[in-house]
Amino acid sequence: MAGLWFDEFHVGQMFHHELRKTVTEADNMLFSNMTLNPQPLHIDRHFSKDTAWGQPLVNSIFTLGLVIGISVSETTLGTTIGNLGMRETTFPAPVFQGDTIHVTTEVLALRPSVSKPDRGIVTFLHRGFNQDDLLVCSCERQAMMRRKPQS
Repeated sequence: MAGLWFDEFHVGQMFHHELRKTVTEADNMLFSNMTLNPQPLHIDRHFSKDTAWGQPLVNSIFTLGLVIGISVSETTLGTTIGNLGMRETTFPAPVFQGDTIHVTTEVLALRPSVSKPDRGIVTFLHRGFNQDDLLVCSCERQAMMRRKPQS
């Protein structure tokens, strides 16, 4: 499904995204290494076994990217101009290797552009949950979206 145009969103609109992903050790290792994050809490099983978690934590920035990424196909695929910012990002519970993440997105606000009538700003609230429906990530994101072209 292609993304929606600015004009197709409405405040209160809720998406329960069908796409889910089980996070693997390779996901966590690759992301941590690609972003030059040597935090042993993410990449060292022996170090992590002696922490409060008893196992490596999945890198929270990976979790954030995954939560937003899962939303793309139903919201912004091909219709976004760019992200303007993210705020109120929280990680209320950890993500571990083997957790399966599913996501909801709610439209919080819409603002048409005054200076550029071909676009507007959508404020999304993305929430990621694990397989037990425990909230693991929440993020408010503003995206600049294209308006539907006039024929």
